Amino acid sequence: MNENKKISVTVPATSANMGSGFDSIGVALDLWNELTVSSGNFAFEISGEGEHELPVDESNLVYIGIKSVYDLIQQPVPTLNFSCNNKIPFSRGMGSSSAAIVSGLLAANYLSESKLSNEKIFELAANIEGHADNVAPAIFGGCSIGIKDEKNGWVIDKVKIKSKLNAVIFIPEMILNTDESRMSLPSKISRTDAVHNIGRAALLVNALSSGKYDLLKFATQDKLHQKQRSKTYKAMPYIIEAALRGGAYCSFLSGSGSSIIALSDKREYTIGYEMSETARTFGINGKTMVIPISDSGAKVKD
Repeated sequence: MNENKKISVTVPATSANMGSGFDSIGVALDLWNELTVSSGNFAFEISGEGEHELPVDESNLVYIGIKSVYDLIQQPVPTLNFSCNNKIPFSRGMGSSSAAIVSGLLAANYLSESKLSNEKIFELAANIEGHADNVAPAIFGGCSIGIKDEKNGWVIDKVKIKSKLNAVIFIPEMILNTDESRMSLPSKISRTDAVHNIGRAALLVNALSSGKYDLLKFATQDKLHQKQRSKTYKAMPYIIEAALRGGAYCSFLSGSGSSIIALSDKREYTIGYEMSETARTFGINGKTMVIPISDSGAKVKD
């Protein structure tokens, strides 16, 4: 790479699962992390969310994304300096890990002049994450579906949302460990539960694309992960109920939590108040944000 080369990448927050679309459906949010990479002594400068928690060595997911590209083109990773300005809440189920991976991949794609397509970047990111529901909207924006075919690998498509929706997000101070949360899920499910989620995931896609948002209340119902996770997050179903009571079209756990999201195009601050007040009755403190769904995904600027 040119020794004076410098690149900045912005990547949006994302919310995965959306209730019924476990590990396959996600949506981008208009809240962004920015990564700037330049040649220089190896160092990480992190400001904002996660600045005291994130690693500043080669275990940082930004670096893992960078290295994946250089491994692919069979070149050593050059000595780089990293500056991360993070707005996405860290370890709260809003895609901070995916944003780090995607930003590293896109930065390396530019610095190495590899000219990998976004589809290839997505494939690399999904392989690192193990599922596509965060990385797909992080790269392509909007609502995205990502699946893995046994013969053809990752397949992605974007759902066109009919009209503007806002995410009302309750972000607790508490952290849920993603790995522990996933381990709480059963390895086998009943046919009844599978049918329950299949129908609702299909309804979710149709409701978003048709603008029949009143159907979202049913479309985001889930039996594969939220009930199981509520065993350790007892306030979750009550906060979801509070969002619906406040006027939201739907509400669901964002990723593996601990954030809970409601979708609406009106009464957002009433919805947020109801969610935070209900959480407070369980002794859970947090903050509420109102963030539009972003139709744009990650952006590169040199």
